[in-house]
Amino acid sequence: MKKNKIIDIFILFFKIGAFTIGGGYAMLSLIEDEIVNKKNWLEKEEFVDGMAIAQSTPGVLAVNISLITGYKIAGFLGMFAGMLGAVLPSFFIVLFLSQILLAIGNHPIVVAIFNGIKPAIAALILISVYRIAKSANINRYTFIFPIIIAILINYFGISPIIIIIATMILGNIYFLFKEKSKKEKEDDVQ
Repeated sequence: MKKNKIIDIFILFFKIGAFTIGGGYAMLSLIEDEIVNKKNWLEKEEFVDGMAIAQSTPGVLAVNISLITGYKIAGFLGMFAGMLGAVLPSFFIVLFLSQILLAIGNHPIVVAIFNGIKPAIAALILISVYRIAKSANINRYTFIFPIIIAILINYFGISPIIIIIATMILGNIYFLFKEKSKKEKEDDVQ
């Protein structure tokens, strides 16, 4: 039974890796659809948590998600199968395309094909952003934070690392005060 799951994990991530262009964020909606909706390997909340972990750890997003999912489903071997499934298609495709592009990379038809792929990639990324925002319960009050952060990074040149550290500190302070306020209200009720 476990052997079948390991093979399923490999095939799933190999298929996603082979047929998704645009990197990890473009893959997110497909990965979520497969492992949450179709296979029921992870709950929605587990996927969002896993995605947060995958984004905050070094490495490729899709590979990190494959590691997390594979380990949850089938332990170390599942983790290894997920990683191989996610990595091998890219490896073979890049190996193959590099040889072709060296020969015909500047041809107008090749340039046109790559220009045609760009809108599809943008659409896949937008779908992922929408699903992430929806599952993270972003509303009209919290919507302003991503915009402010994007402005700080893009127009003021503030390092994303500084913003991540600052938001971690501010988030912990906020939740500490929120928890303290909640306990005080409970004490007042009693």
